[in-house]
Amino acid sequence: MTVQDQSQATHGVTLTPVAAEKVKSLLEQEGRDDLRLRIGVQPGGCSGLIYQLYFDERTLDGDAVREFDGVEVVVDRMSTPYLEGASIDFADTIEKQGFTIDNPNAGSSCACGDSFS
Repeated sequence: MTVQDQSQATHGVTLTPVAAEKVKSLLEQEGRDDLRLRIGVQPGGCSGLIYQLYFDERTLDGDAVREFDGVEVVVDRMSTPYLEGASIDFADTIEKQGFTIDNPNAGSSCACGDSFS
C-alpha cells in the first residue's frame, strides 16, 4: 500500500459540528495547522478497553482518515472495527465539559465512562 493509498482509506467515526469547532479552536490556540485528531482504543480501564483521543502529526501505516469541516479525524487500523459508527461530540455544561464518545459497539461501559467492552 502506498502513502497515497493510505490517505484514501476511511472510517465510520463521525465528528459533530460542535466538536469540530472545538477542535479548530484548540488547534488555533496551539498555533499548529499540521495536527489531526486521532481516536483509538487500547487495552485497559475497568471494562477492558479505553479510548484514546489526542492530537497527532503522524500518519501511521493503515490509518483511516475522514475530514469534518476542515478537521481531520484519524483512526488506526486496529481501532477501526471497535469505533465503527461512533460519534464524537463536545459537551460544555455545568455538569461536564469535554469530548464525549457515543459508541454503538460498546456492549457495556464502566461508571466513569472512560472504558468499555
